[in-house]
Amino acid sequence: MGKGLTSKRLTEPACTPAELPALDGIVLSHLHGDHWDRVARRSLDRSLPVVTTPAASRTLQSRQGFRRALGLRTWESHTLVRPDGATLEVTALPGQHAPGPLRRVLPPVMGSLLEFRSPAGETLRRVYLSGDTLPFDGIRRIREHIGEVDRAVLHLGGTTLPGGIVVTMDGRMGADVLETVAPRRATPIHVDDYDRFRSPLSAFTAEVERRGWAERVDYVERGGTISL
Repeated sequence: MGKGLTSKRLTEPACTPAELPALDGIVLSHLHGDHWDRVARRSLDRSLPVVTTPAASRTLQSRQGFRRALGLRTWESHTLVRPDGATLEVTALPGQHAPGPLRRVLPPVMGSLLEFRSPAGETLRRVYLSGDTLPFDGIRRIREHIGEVDRAVLHLGGTTLPGGIVVTMDGRMGADVLETVAPRRATPIHVDDYDRFRSPLSAFTAEVERRGWAERVDYVERGGTISL
């Protein structure tokens, strides 16, 4: 996790890189082992564009051979174009992985707005990926800046470091961000993979039910698929 901090994987990914469908590109919120591990580094196609933070792009290019890694600063955008003319515009959004001085220890993180458009330019879907962020004032700015999205994908887990410092959203925080961003639908992920994840999915489920948001939330099982 950086600076000598470690975490043990409890569950394996639902599929290997070889089992993924053909990829047009990769959106990477930050360089942490639970998002970009040794298997990904070895197995993914190094010719693919990787849209990520400036810090991560420098490491991916100079040390790992991903020459098309592109770093976006907050509010910057990059568009991926398919041969049929369909596009995906990725906009980097504010994220804060840790409170206070600890931000100097953990890598910079970004949220992302994914805007899918048809070959004719029609906007089909707008999806917010939170990345590993905590609730902070930047989340409010996201809602003000991008407006309503079709779906928010929320990284939860309540990752807790020694001393009780939480660096990813727990169930209450996830519900706070859900209320702030106010998407049409939401899906929680990043909940039970590592031993430092201390907030179970049930904590988020209870919060959204208590606050009246349960009908807007869809859950996806490990290895399962939901339609956007």
